[in-house]
Amino acid sequence: MSSLLLTLYHRLPAPLRSAAATLRGAYLDRCRHGADSAQLAEEVRERDRWTIAQWKTWREERLAYILHRAATRVPYYRRYWEAQRHRGNRASWETLANWPLLEKESVRLNPKAFLADDCNPRRMFWEHTSGTTGTPLETWRSRATLGMHFAIKTVRTRGWDGIPDDARWARLGGQVVVPVQQRKPPFWVWNAAMRQLYLSTYHLAPDLVPCYLDALAHYRVTYLAGYPSALQTLAHETVRLGRRDLRMTAVYANAEPVQPEQRDLIAAAFGCPMRESYGMTEGVAGASECPAGRLHQWPEVGLVEVQADGEFVCTGLLNADMLLIRYRVGDRGRVVQQGEVCPCGRSLPIMGAIDGRTQDMVLTRDGRQAMRMGTVFYGLPVRQSQIAQERVDLLLVRVAPGPGFTSVHEQEIIDRLRERVGDVRVTVERVDQVPVSGNGKVRHVISKLTPAERAVVLAQGASSLELARPSVS
Repeated sequence: MSSLLLTLYHRLPAPLRSAAATLRGAYLDRCRHGADSAQLAEEVRERDRWTIAQWKTWREERLAYILHRAATRVPYYRRYWEAQRHRGNRASWETLANWPLLEKESVRLNPKAFLADDCNPRRMFWEHTSGTTGTPLETWRSRATLGMHFAIKTVRTRGWDGIPDDARWARLGGQVVVPVQQRKPPFWVWNAAMRQLYLSTYHLAPDLVPCYLDALAHYRVTYLAGYPSALQTLAHETVRLGRRDLRMTAVYANAEPVQPEQRDLIAAAFGCPMRESYGMTEGVAGASECPAGRLHQWPEVGLVEVQADGEFVCTGLLNADMLLIRYRVGDRGRVVQQGEVCPCGRSLPIMGAIDGRTQDMVLTRDGRQAMRMGTVFYGLPVRQSQIAQERVDLLLVRVAPGPGFTSVHEQEIIDRLRERVGDVRVTVERVDQVPVSGNGKVRHVISKLTPAERAVVLAQGASSLELARPSVS
């Protein structure tokens, strides 16, 4: 959403903001579900019980199709293989190991070069992700691909827990659904089309969290989804207040690794299991946790290679229109377990733990933890970016500018940050390259606050907990 549209949206009264969210939800629901949704879900449930041999045959056939299509119909790869042949390289494109590793920067610079030439992006579903470097990356999927992806996701998350389609649920996400400066509820919108309460992660100050808990009860939410760190904040206050009216069927965590202490706290607070999931907007890999506590791959979505250092290199199998081969997703994890039988009875491959996805957060003066800050740079000519919190009231933004970057864009960055974290001083520093960390990745957010400083800020934010709570609206 552009800054102008976001400003106009934020000026709407709360009921109209929920109406806007419902309209958007209706559009998304039409994109994700169709007349064949029930049949697609049944096919997913059937594949859950496939034998290892069946999966091996399917994967070999699908991979052969994907590689041939990429080499012959996708401009980026067609040019690559033409250049290889010109240089005398006769290696077969039918062998995955002969393909080069693909960097995110290549996709970011020219995303349409990865679309098959028989596709029309205007007829496809477009998404963007800020990525681990804080720079936007665009993707396209056909309606058929989107429908299959959500059939897989639905069956292998709430479907495994027996949660019905009409269940009310809540998501803690990174959309700025209400102005960050707002200090009175609602800090959420009700998306009636998807029976979804969308909760802002930018307002989780200690004195405001009880309002969120009241909203969960008011909207009769039966399961939760969101970032583990945000869910942990809700769970901590639920336990502190002794709330027993927020029993959930399940809690689904995404975008960050789940720590053992988070899992225990969230399960205790909401009286239900917590399930971990793994995925990314690019749609080249996916996994979810079964009732037996194992993280199962979604083989239809992508093939995961684990490098010697634990890095994931993924080849998308589901999206045959925007093809990413041997794509470096920027995550690391444990070796995938082959041939291990899961107590849940499903034959889906089992993954080890996912490491390296935790993102630092910006801590605001009133104790809120602002997450998913990469959206600040969306639509701006920025190659790489990094936000360093020098003090609680001072942010240093390192920007590697792209062509056309001006002081106007610097001010846009400053304005967007203040929309999310409030009145802070922001300094923008232009650099040729954002420095990388020890693991070779650009850290999107770096906090220089000491544990003692963070504790003081959180304590100050909690000092108003005894004030009367505003009512839910």
